Amino acid sequence: MGWRLAREFGILALGATLIAGTANGDDSCLKLVFGRYCLGGDIERALRSAPSPLARQSQGDSLALVYPDGANRLYLLAFENRIYKVVRAYETATQLKFDDLYNQLREKYGLGEDRSRFPEYASTPAFKLASIRRGEGRAIHHWDASNAWYIELSWTREMGIALSYIATEIDARRATQIEGGL
Repeated sequence: MGWRLAREFGILALGATLIAGTANGDDSCLKLVFGRYCLGGDIERALRSAPSPLARQSQGDSLALVYPDGANRLYLLAFENRIYKVVRAYETATQLKFDDLYNQLREKYGLGEDRSRFPEYASTPAFKLASIRRGEGRAIHHWDASNAWYIELSWTREMGIALSYIATEIDARRATQIEGGL
């Protein structure tokens, strides 16, 4: 009987939390990323609920925050106070790690789309890896998980292996503003 009561209380508490989040005007959470960050949510709310970031950079309506995530790094990117991108950059950048993440995503979201770019000479896995390390190539796999957000798994010289969750509409607005020079 005690377990059932505890379960019912937990369900009620969760429901109250969700209702309170909506009442506070934060009904824009598109996806809870890595169990902590609300894609599309208010960046100020994320700042209040997380420890101080390792780095913070702002430019106009854009804000970037960097947090430690074990051996990895977590990046929160916001535009007009809304989180449009959550990125986990992995400390370990190996073919095994990339393949493991790719297989997990493929299992959950399907094949996705390969948007990789490599020089002509990079026709084998070894040459592709060498081109990434030289900054001449990049491995990118894209999944349209919903109309509101998408996922990218990438391997670049600059970031290493990175898993990104991106809010489609906010990212498009940001890109339009940047391209328009506003």
